[in-house]
Amino acid sequence: MTPERRARLLELWDEHIATEFSEKSADAAVATMVPHATVNHVPTMTGGEGTEALRLFYATNFIPRMPADVKITPLSRTVGADADGEVVVDEFLIDFTHDVKMDWMLPGLEPTGKHVSVPFIVVVKFEGDRLKAERIYWDQATVLKQLGLLPAGLLGCVPGAEQAAKAADAGAVKSNGLIAAAAAAGGGV
Repeated sequence: MTPERRARLLELWDEHIATEFSEKSADAAVATMVPHATVNHVPTMTGGEGTEALRLFYATNFIPRMPADVKITPLSRTVGADADGEVVVDEFLIDFTHDVKMDWMLPGLEPTGKHVSVPFIVVVKFEGDRLKAERIYWDQATVLKQLGLLPAGLLGCVPGAEQAAKAADAGAVKSNGLIAAAAAAGGGV
């Protein structure tokens, strides 16, 4: 891959992100994508396939369902290729106050008013100068713990906001804390 092509892929991805978070335009978002594009928020299986389904998803379930204080902090970015073609992999932290119904992340859950910080991974595939696919991953248990929605018996084996802190800075949180806590509690959950 040439340096120019690498720069172009990053430009295309950054343009797409801007349509969602700055412009807040479903039409502009799908304009950056091929007609048969797919979006899959893997933990909740939300997103869509094809221009019309994605336009509807962005317009009703994603863009207007984003908290006003959402903050995205980049951690790493990889550009390369896999068996299907060109790929960008972004790792970032997303921080927000759960003050709006977020059906894309928490289907059917009313706002809790609680703060969430969670690492995300996005795998973006391209076809020419348009996005072909987005797969977005995050740890849903970590989100639910921060919202106070996990059963008490599971709390010890699921990290909360410290997962995001450790993703941003490996030394910010001691490694193996969940293992040590389980051992101290007599073997775990």
